[in-house]
Amino acid sequence: MNVEAGNMAGLVLLGVLVLALGGCACVVWAERGGPRWVRGVAAVTLAASDLVRRSEKNRRRSLNRTTGDGDSD
Repeated sequence: MNVEAGNMAGLVLLGVLVLALGGCACVVWAERGGPRWVRGVAAVTLAASDLVRRSEKNRRRSLNRTTGDGDSD
């Protein structure tokens, strides 16, 4: 990997981190009665976290099925 690609990957990860932190801040602000746009961002953030949580749960279930020994006793 060259240096420019490494820098770009770092910037992308930094951007994702900033978006996640901003979403968390909006969730807290919306709980305290923030403006309408904050409640919208909070709703999107909570929906995204729910999707991630569900996909992780499904992934773990599928891994448990494939790593089991196959006995159904």
